[in-house]
Amino acid sequence: MAISLGVFSNFLAGETASLTNSSSSSSVRLITAPLAPSHVSLRTMRTAASKQATETGKREPRGIMKPRRVSPEMQAFLGGVSEIPRTQALKEIWAYIKQQNLQDPENKKIIVCDEKLKKIFGGKERVGFLEIAGLINPHFLKYREAVMVFKKMEEEGCKPTLITYNVILNVYGKMGMPWNKIMAVFEEMKSSGVAPDSYTYNTLISCCRRGSLYEEANGVFEEMKLGGFMPDKVTYNALLDVYGKSRRPKEAMEVLQEMEVNGFSPSIVTYNSLISACARDGLLEEAMEFKTQMFEKGIRPDVFTYTTLLSGFEKSGKDESAMRVFEEMRSVGINPNICTFNALIKMHGNRGKYTEMMKVFEEIKKCGCSPDIVTWNTLLAVFGQNGMDSEVSGVFKEMKRAGFVAERDTFNTLISAYSRCRSFDQAMAVYKSMLDAGVTPDLSTYNAVLAALARGGLWEQSEKVLAEMKDGRCKPNELTYCSLLHAYANGKATERMCALAEEIYSGLRRKGSSPDITTLNAMVSIYGRRQMITKANEIMKFMYESGFTPTLTTYNSLMYMYSRSSNFEKAEELLRDILEKGIKPDVISYNTVIFAYCRNGRMREASRIFTEMKEHGLIPDVITYNTFVASYAGDAMFVEAIDVVQYMIKHGCKPNESTYNSIVDWYCKLNRWDEAIMFVNNLRKLDPHVSKEEECRLSERLTKK
Repeated sequence: MAISLGVFSNFLAGETASLTNSSSSSSVRLITAPLAPSHVSLRTMRTAASKQATETGKREPRGIMKPRRVSPEMQAFLGGVSEIPRTQALKEIWAYIKQQNLQDPENKKIIVCDEKLKKIFGGKERVGFLEIAGLINPHFLKYREAVMVFKKMEEEGCKPTLITYNVILNVYGKMGMPWNKIMAVFEEMKSSGVAPDSYTYNTLISCCRRGSLYEEANGVFEEMKLGGFMPDKVTYNALLDVYGKSRRPKEAMEVLQEMEVNGFSPSIVTYNSLISACARDGLLEEAMEFKTQMFEKGIRPDVFTYTTLLSGFEKSGKDESAMRVFEEMRSVGINPNICTFNALIKMHGNRGKYTEMMKVFEEIKKCGCSPDIVTWNTLLAVFGQNGMDSEVSGVFKEMKRAGFVAERDTFNTLISAYSRCRSFDQAMAVYKSMLDAGVTPDLSTYNAVLAALARGGLWEQSEKVLAEMKDGRCKPNELTYCSLLHAYANGKATERMCALAEEIYSGLRRKGSSPDITTLNAMVSIYGRRQMITKANEIMKFMYESGFTPTLTTYNSLMYMYSRSSNFEKAEELLRDILEKGIKPDVISYNTVIFAYCRNGRMREASRIFTEMKEHGLIPDVITYNTFVASYAGDAMFVEAIDVVQYMIKHGCKPNESTYNSIVDWYCKLNRWDEAIMFVNNLRKLDPHVSKEEECRLSERLTKK
């Protein structure tokens, strides 16, 4: 599969050129046929096998050789295949593991799961080779059969044994059953006179991993000890894993101490759970200390250890530390896997370093790996967050060409991406495609759709989606109502907005509870965008009185409000205020203050803030540059505006259509038509990577003026 010029050559023109010479070359395919078999290839295989059996008088395949229906998760892994023999599925999984280099270098029998494998292995991060056959059982719809057999036993008065109960508890856990249903089986087990054993308790603790149910896991752990059962290494590692996923590093460390006191030596699984817990909670020094302890105890960190640390530093904005971890990983001979590459792609993408991001994408193939669904979703999210809609569409096309079937997460990412690009029609088209494909929306889907509609001020459609959501028995949360508030605000439905805000506020107060910080921030943002300064200040007063600490989001909303007011200098005062409070401003903070000064013709101050922004390690984005371009163009300073465009291209920030629209529109407003035409005709000299579609749209824009 050749890399699309429309998407990737903008960033790696020289490096990807060789890949575009032969679009059919198998050497550059991202997913080989065996890993993502199509409906056609499998159907052909089955038809051929059936024909041969008929001609030779042999029986149809039976047992593990017989094609069986598989779960949606397994279908997604196999590229959409709905039926497959278990043996063939195992071959596909093993081929994928080998291709992605997911075996532990120290112990080839251990598989370090990436996001794709986690979805079919019940969320496990590491599995033994011999576990795989058992872990795929639920995907062959046998778990549902097990549940049916269990229910039939109950209906016919057949008393389940300890083994039966342990099996069904394990099945419920792997199926992701709600905790109350799992506990109902456990209570039934005890009430029927069947005493649990240590395996029962270990199974229950493992069931808590999926939902990060640390309180429930701790309750089971205590009951286990009260019942006279001694926890073993399996118990402690399962409990550590639950605490790690629940971001409870303190409790995880206490479990480690108890584990060692009771004579169990921590393993790599133990330390990885601890490092994961610390990294998720931002305790990176502690996480690095655990890595040091591993070396001291002769336990060699693996790819999961380093990837967890790298991701932790990335989330904390400590890119240099993240890269040091990556270099150390390679220096000790541990090869990165797709999870490592995904973390690097996310890091570079979030910082606007698109060239570096795409170099990592290229390196994936050089290392013998292939992009997984997380890779593609990350690229979609990065381009979407930066308003690069043509890249979003291009990545999605490449993803489908690589053999990936869009899952719910992909649809959610696409909806959010187009929403951020203000391509609301495309966002809704994706939502419709999702429904047409039979994919059930979840809370994240509805919230993504509502956020898209809110940006466009489409409050009537928002109300319809909210009704669909309730009809689908999906309970709205705070974010849902925040989006509806924004839809009313952006749609200038002020009365509806105020009514809903009052309903949320007074309703929660009546129940004796307070709105959470998300809701309060939404109210500050909405009132600020409507220049309802008194109302915004009322919410701020309530926040202080109720013990809430304003967040960066709160301050950004206030800065936005003042940047559009006559008291625009207040925006910088708030910036200074948050710096004094030790809150680190983000790109949005600086962009808002830059806008305040540009809007009022104070270009010297705007440039000063721009310099300060870079000194604080923040990378200006397309919005930053577009603010300068629009301001210079509005003052008929077209030379300066074009200089800004050249500067942003030089520093790796790709202009979008808004960049060029500002220049063209101001040329036209000032009746400088010849210069506008000349600018469009010579645009490729300024920006060699501008697409033909963008040029056409600019030309059409000129004809409409």
